[in-house]
Amino acid sequence: MSLSPIVIKVGGALLEDEQAALSLLTSVGEVMKTRPVIIVHGGGPLVETLMAALNLPSQKIDGLRVTPDEHMPYICGTLAGSANKSLCAFAIRSGLTPVGLSLLDGGMVSCEPLDEKYGAVGVPAANDPTLLKSLTSQSLLPVVSSIGSSDSGRLLNINADQAATVIAQLVDGELLLLSNVKGVLDGNKQLIAELNQQQIDSLVDDGVITDGMKVKTDAALLAAASLGRPVTIASWDANINTILNKDTGTRVAP
Repeated sequence: MSLSPIVIKVGGALLEDEQAALSLLTSVGEVMKTRPVIIVHGGGPLVETLMAALNLPSQKIDGLRVTPDEHMPYICGTLAGSANKSLCAFAIRSGLTPVGLSLLDGGMVSCEPLDEKYGAVGVPAANDPTLLKSLTSQSLLPVVSSIGSSDSGRLLNINADQAATVIAQLVDGELLLLSNVKGVLDGNKQLIAELNQQQIDSLVDDGVITDGMKVKTDAALLAAASLGRPVTIASWDANINTILNKDTGTRVAP
């Protein structure tokens, strides 16, 4: 039986750290000798920079970026264009053969608008794994941006954690949420190896898990519940095999 694919979600900030990106992708190459890997990425910092440069307002409701349809050409160009191709270029430098994709390619993921108050923000659902399975069977590295489309062809901005979860559902993969933190830390700044919903709630109540880490643990809990398997929060500075061997990172149980 072939091993299930690894789905790695990285934030857009990785693109601003050349050494970290090259180190991660070299590590991905090692993993790809034994099992397929798919990368899903966001690009929030890049979008913020562009919006500021264009003097376009950046509004959030409940932590979600409000995305007017007239902003989508810029967001699409940033995420599916410059962010995606920069990551693909790092993959090439690391000796890999990437294929840059968006959620809308090959009917992989179907999306529908979340709520009109958010504009062109969508909710993804797993649809057809044929394209991804074809690419990974040829030892290619799919690099997927979080841009989707409705059935009517309306471009939609998708939360990258949700996008990565749906891709993991699509290929029955193991999901790693990687960022610039090594995992969830306890009150003494020590890494916690495993957490469940009850333990996370307790750490939130105690003020140990706050802000950005709460966003990550919420995303991991949702992903673990929908995948029916643990999801790992870890650092993109860590070797992927080290994460898979449970030697670093925090595993969040469903």
